[in-house]
Amino acid sequence: MRAWQVQDLGEPDEVMRLVEVPDPRPADGEVLVRVDAAALNFPDLLLCRGKYQEKPELPFTPGLEAAGTIVEGPRAGEQVVVAPGLPRGALAGLICVPEADVLPVPEGMPLVKAAAMLTTYHTGWSGLHRRAALQAGETLLVHAGAGGVGSAAIQLGKAAGATVIATAGGPEKVQVCRDLGADVVVDYLAEDFVEVVKEATGGRGADVVYDSVGGDVFDRSRKCIAFEGRILVIGFAGGRIPEVAVNHVLIKNYSVVGLHHGLYRRYEPTLARTIQEDLARLWADGLIDPLIGGEVAMEEAPAALARLGDRGTVGKIVVRPHDA
Repeated sequence: MRAWQVQDLGEPDEVMRLVEVPDPRPADGEVLVRVDAAALNFPDLLLCRGKYQEKPELPFTPGLEAAGTIVEGPRAGEQVVVAPGLPRGALAGLICVPEADVLPVPEGMPLVKAAAMLTTYHTGWSGLHRRAALQAGETLLVHAGAGGVGSAAIQLGKAAGATVIATAGGPEKVQVCRDLGADVVVDYLAEDFVEVVKEATGGRGADVVYDSVGGDVFDRSRKCIAFEGRILVIGFAGGRIPEVAVNHVLIKNYSVVGLHHGLYRRYEPTLARTIQEDLARLWADGLIDPLIGGEVAMEEAPAALARLGDRGTVGKIVVRPHDA
């Protein structure tokens, strides 16, 4: 089968190689899954650069999520979504994963959309509900709302009954956020989101901030967080890891809440199934719909990752390892 391998650390289009490798064989308790769609995520870019919190030995196959069909093992023939563990990532024709970890595709959901749901929507669900305890009637500020992480958070926030303010760069991405259901959208290239949030909330500020950017965005978010608000630290797509002025946290009486969603696989492994069941309900009710920014062939994966790093994408980019 074909699989992408990162053979050195650097930019994806420089260090990824498409190679022929033997088909994997499932061990006891595993199933063999044909990968029909694999979604790209910002951590894949960080993995190539060696800047992610996980640092697998070289060479490794990136890819954090996929949808496909079980071709060998229990439940053969079932369509599933999987989050394969590194170093055997999803950018391959076949993957082996523990049977206990595979999750059902929501009824009626195309595999391309199912592949794009696992990382961002599970992260959004655990962040907004488990870590920030978002309540109906509260105001949620979502940064980078047109991306994969942000688009999921907008939809999940609206499904929870929150008023959603989103930020995005440029008119096209602003319109994407509006189409996703955001109540207020800020073009951060032309407007100051702090002032817009204060005006939209009558000076109170946002109850929850969903921040996958970090850097200056985190610093500015502290200026429009509400009393007893929660700033969710999702990631650092902006590059700089901010520092927290704890005196400011004390004075304004807010919380800075970290989320490393992948740790739930270790500490609460059954949570993924609970989340997937709730997401399936939201899909059936028409409250969520994964935003697909494009589908690419296997050969195009490194270039697509590069575009993701340059913020040249909306929603999720999905790789199709086999000919459609």
